[in-house]
Amino acid sequence: MTGPLQEDEFANGLLVADFNFDLPAELIAQQPAAERGMSRMLIMNRATGALRDARFADLPSLLMAGDLLVLNDSRVIPARLYARRTKIRDRQEPSGLIEVLLTEPAGENLWRALVKPGKKVDVGERLAFPASSGTVELEAELLERGEFGERLLRFAPVDDFFASLERIGHMPLPPYIRRDDADTDRERYQTVFSRERGSVAAPTAGLHFTPHMLSALRTKGIEIAHVTLHVGLGTFAPLRVERLDEVHLHQERYTLSPVAAEAINRASKEGRRIVAVGTTVMRTLEHCARQAAGGGLMAHSGVTEIFISPGFEFRLAGALLTNFHLPKSSLLMLVSAFAGRERVLAAYRHAIEKQYGFFSYGDCMFIA
Repeated sequence: MTGPLQEDEFANGLLVADFNFDLPAELIAQQPAAERGMSRMLIMNRATGALRDARFADLPSLLMAGDLLVLNDSRVIPARLYARRTKIRDRQEPSGLIEVLLTEPAGENLWRALVKPGKKVDVGERLAFPASSGTVELEAELLERGEFGERLLRFAPVDDFFASLERIGHMPLPPYIRRDDADTDRERYQTVFSRERGSVAAPTAGLHFTPHMLSALRTKGIEIAHVTLHVGLGTFAPLRVERLDEVHLHQERYTLSPVAAEAINRASKEGRRIVAVGTTVMRTLEHCARQAAGGGLMAHSGVTEIFISPGFEFRLAGALLTNFHLPKSSLLMLVSAFAGRERVLAAYRHAIEKQYGFFSYGDCMFIA
């Protein structure tokens, strides 16, 4: 365990509503910072709740030689697609576009997706995904209907599915960014160290890093390791229950490489601090720690649906860099588990007073 629990830190009896806060709409960042790495950063002392306003550029001064910084190297795919129905029951000409957000692969040519408006598309119907020229780039059949717009699609085989996505797909900006994606989002809604494609939302704490920052950290003697967690519904789906003990997250795919497992095991054995960059890294680390059952981490791939909320015992991470999260979200609950619900909500009130930017393209917090 890497720190004491606070008095209020027990999920038993807590409600999702206990993690609500009022956020002025104008603080929801609609664009990234003018330059990557120029965001503001709120520093929080995990033990006392003390706060200090700073800049992300100050991060090297907060880390020590020997710290292990863990990054999520998942790469966002252009997962938002627009389709037309190729056949409908009343045989009238289809009207309007169907929005499809791919959420995770489910087998050969199979994808789980959110379809909107989902009620219009029945099982057995086919969707055609056109390029800007009007030529059909992809086709899919709807195989199953799930709750809350979730669907299972089977795509017709093509030579290179991901190449097709690059041609016709849109970056899956979250709905609170109230604009269409732009060409610049192809770069800015992606970390500079992304390698393994598969996320349908960015691991946003990593968006602040630049090659120069990573180089400066290495020069200072800070070790860097990469894990992979492909961001999906487990990270961004809204919670539709009232009590924390009723929360069950969707599964997300992760990989712990031999190099990362060895680096984490060595840092843990030597008592060096492990710094999680983002909630996705925190969930991967703590899930893998539980898989290890008290032994060293072993390289492997798998899925996790770990839900971290107040009362959780952290086994690996000693510090967290994270963005500001949505009210009543599982991510805010994770941060509250790490630093104390009341302290985190007080930090959010401070951030609102000081006009920090919130959510994916917003500013960040460093908690240690």
